[in-house]
Parts: sequence; C-alpha cells; structure tokens
Amino acid sequence: MRAPHDVSIERGVKRVFAGANEWPGWCRSGRTEEAALEALLAYGPRYAKALGRRTSGFVAPTDVGGLRVVERLKGNATTDFGAPAIAPDADDRPIDPSEAARLATIMKACWAALDRAAAAADGLVLRTGPRGGGRPLAKIVAHVADAEVAYLSRLGGRPGRADARRAALAAFASRARGEPPERTPRSGVLWTPRYFLRRAAWHVLDHAWEIEDRSRPPQ
Repeated sequence: MRAPHDVSIERGVKRVFAGANEWPGWCRSGRTEEAALEALLAYGPRYAKALGRRTSGFVAPTDVGGLRVVERLKGNATTDFGAPAIAPDADDRPIDPSEAARLATIMKACWAALDRAAAAADGLVLRTGPRGGGRPLAKIVAHVADAEVAYLSRLGGRPGRADARRAALAAFASRARGEPPERTPRSGVLWTPRYFLRRAAWHVLDHAWEIEDRSRPPQ
C-alpha cells in the first residue's frame, strides 16, 4: 500500500482548508475538517489530470484513509473569506535542486491547466451563480495575473521587469538556492519559496476549475 498523503488543516471560524504538504495546488475547503478532507479526496483525480504527464509520482487516494493529517493551523479572516492563508511548518524546509525542479514543474502544470480552461471557454458566457454572481472569463484571467504579481512581491521578486510567470519561477529558484531576495515587501514579511508555490498553485487551479465548472451547463 502507498503511504498516505500528509495533509495540513487550516481552520477558520466559517471555513476549513485541507492541503497536501507535498503537492502544491491540491487544496480544498469545507465547513468542517471532515468536509474539507472529503473535498480534497474528491479533487484528487482532477488534480492528477491537471498535472498530466509533467509530474510523475502523484496517485490520487481512493478513500480518506489515504490522507493523514499531520498539522492543524489556526486560520484568520482570509481563511474565512475563502483563501488559505497560513503556511504549514512543512513549508519551512529547505529545498534541494531536485525538489525545486519538481515544484517548478507542478507550478507550470497548474498554469497550463488554467490556460487550457481559458482557451476552452473562450467565446462562452460563463454560468453565473444563483444570484447572478461570478466574474466573466477575461476578468478571472486578469485577476489571476494580478494576484501573481502580488505573490511575486511576497516572495521578494520585483514585479514588472519581465513576464510574471517567468519572473516567479526565477525568484522561486533563487530563493530555493538560499539567495537573498531582491527586495522586501512593505510589510517586511516574506513568504518561504515552498509557501509561495503552495499559495500560487492553489489560486491558479482554483480558478482553472472555476472556469471549467462554469463553462458546463448545470447538472
């Protein structure tokens, strides 16, 4: 039997996130810890599809026994708003060259999944929610791009000097090697390179899956 995936739980007042420590982007939420774990389990095959052939080694578990909670974190207002916001202890670990390459490959796969979803939905009117809410496709894509610039700043990179994705990977590789950041954000708090990849991959895939879901007719 394969070892279970290590998972960190981030618990807010209204929302709980479950995220796999070794697989950035595989992170889902629910109203309770049990619901978040069930959602993470349900999205395992979808995450595997997003990775495609770029990354080997990921096997989606078939039941919650394939998920092992190793840390529970106290969330904040951002957690309840709908985004994971607290870095697990696992993200403080150093990154060797082979691991850095693996993580960068996962990030590229997440971007590719978003690009595929956006291309497939081009020209479609995305289905809105019960109250008519939801960004149109162009605004979703722009929102993700804007967020990536902000995330790059939290990593210590300099936005605006090159393509944001290329700049993000370059800054990630530099920080993973232990090099000092180019700059420090005004808050003075930098993300670790592992947490940067975790947060960015989650955000990209969350919106890729949103586009896919809203492109389909209601069930």
